[in-house]
Amino acid sequence: NHDIAPWLGPRAGIYLTSLTGAGQTGVSQVLSLLARALLSSSSATSAFPFATHGVPGAIVMDTSDVSKARAFLESQAKSAGGHAGSYRGVAYQVTPAGVAFAIVDSFAVIGSEDGLHAVIDTTLGGSSLAHAPGYTKLLAHAPPGALAHVYVNPGTSPATGTSEGLSGLLGSLAGSRETNISLVPSKTSIALDVDASGAGTGSGGLVSSAAEGAQAAGELPAESWLAVGLGHVGATLGNDVQGLRSLTTLASSFGGASPTAEPATPLTLEGLLKTVFAPLSVLGADTAQAKHDFQSWMGSAGIFAAGTGLVELKAGVVISSTNPAASRAAVGELAAALKKSGGSVVSASIPGTEAAVGVILSGFPVTLDIADGRDANGQTKFVIGLSEPSVTAALNPPSALANGAAYTAAGAALGEGIQPSLLVDFPTFLGLIEGVGLTEEPIIAKFIPYLRTLTTLAGGGKSLGENIERFRLVFGLQKTE
Repeated sequence: NHDIAPWLGPRAGIYLTSLTGAGQTGVSQVLSLLARALLSSSSATSAFPFATHGVPGAIVMDTSDVSKARAFLESQAKSAGGHAGSYRGVAYQVTPAGVAFAIVDSFAVIGSEDGLHAVIDTTLGGSSLAHAPGYTKLLAHAPPGALAHVYVNPGTSPATGTSEGLSGLLGSLAGSRETNISLVPSKTSIALDVDASGAGTGSGGLVSSAAEGAQAAGELPAESWLAVGLGHVGATLGNDVQGLRSLTTLASSFGGASPTAEPATPLTLEGLLKTVFAPLSVLGADTAQAKHDFQSWMGSAGIFAAGTGLVELKAGVVISSTNPAASRAAVGELAAALKKSGGSVVSASIPGTEAAVGVILSGFPVTLDIADGRDANGQTKFVIGLSEPSVTAALNPPSALANGAAYTAAGAALGEGIQPSLLVDFPTFLGLIEGVGLTEEPIIAKFIPYLRTLTTLAGGGKSLGENIERFRLVFGLQKTE
């Protein structure tokens, strides 16, 4: 209020140039810093994430009072040991770490020195994003009433290795395609429209598999408070798993120091995540054997959780099989792989299945059942369930999610004829984790106040034409007094 509000204008932007190697880590650091700022009231003005060997880019802000903005930037540069510089007639200050501060054409700019130079070039007539064909095409389809946009073009600088944090999460949504994400708030909801253009390379993310994912979600048990449908998992499971890992990595970076308590049950978040990732990582591994033994027979997949307490909790992963003999053999093959990594294998007999085995993973108190069987329509499905009732519910639910009120409500929230492939009921989820004593774990505790403001999450996608696909996420908000 004292230093920034007197000069800050109505709009701001930040641009980053994605790089390989250390630059990728830097980009994730920038994105994580911005996200943490949204979840915290603390100030981080001294921790500008741009440096000589870090991330090229800059924060560009409107100013309502140029002289006050200049005084603020000069004070920041001075306190960091900055010295004077000049580029194309524009004076600026740059710190020993390579963070540059300047007033450029009435904009307040903070960034790397190269990033600041690029801003100056653009204001003097250089090529701007506003004239880039891919950006303008996506922006023309953006929804009205958007408060903010995030544009991503991974193709400009392909990354090496595995992206994590927000970079990996964005990749799980739209793969390697040009993407525009629009934030649209209202009194009752917050919507995110993820619009992706072009075929891209590699996985197309959730955007490209929304239709098949919606069908898979609709076949899950109607009682589910969590339902996720994924399409084409034979080709995308590895990326889907990486997206989940990115989400947890991102959450961990925001957790900070929070009070911890002894869990009310042997169930811990670490054990739960290990249980989720262990079998999925084996199934989605980027190896010739995994592609032959597992991914070759996979169709669409669903992930579900139902029940309001640990005793009645049902959860599982359900994968449609295009080759019953191969998926039946995969039951034993997956169990053997998990045994090699430290798990224990026990025999299991589950009515309605053609093959079944139990696996006990270290750090998790519940036996994981792996089974292969047919549903009521004769479709072969491979199931990884939290218990025998979970496997039974996955194969033959009393009622399908597509016939339930929650699915209908989610479709109405999404609008535009979008069929849901993602549903979450937050009050039920919060009640469950409170009941099992997980709310005090550091990763979760930071988010509890924000989760309490939400009612539901609905997600689904559609084609917009012109080779553009949309995946929409709608967060329902609790009514305020």
